[in-house]
Amino acid sequence: MGFGSTAKKLQKVAEVADKLYERFERLREQVNDLADTVEETNERVADLEREVAAQRAVLEALAEQDGVDVDAVVEDARVGDAGSDGADDND
Repeated sequence: MGFGSTAKKLQKVAEVADKLYERFERLREQVNDLADTVEETNERVADLEREVAAQRAVLEALAEQDGVDVDAVVEDARVGDAGSDGADDND
């Protein structure tokens, strides 16, 4: 085997290494983008949880003012959801 075939093999190895490096860089970029997306999603979820908690507090205050038992209403809703098979009960 001469130096020509060795040089060709080394060139192929170098080309494969370059392609793998490019793929690795793209993958790293995608992972970074995904991490950013997850962080943004977590922030949105936290904001929504705070908003829902505030709305719940307002609703509970209004319900208490009108003498509505919030826990009973929530339990009735849970029982209604558990008993529903997705069909419309208004037939």
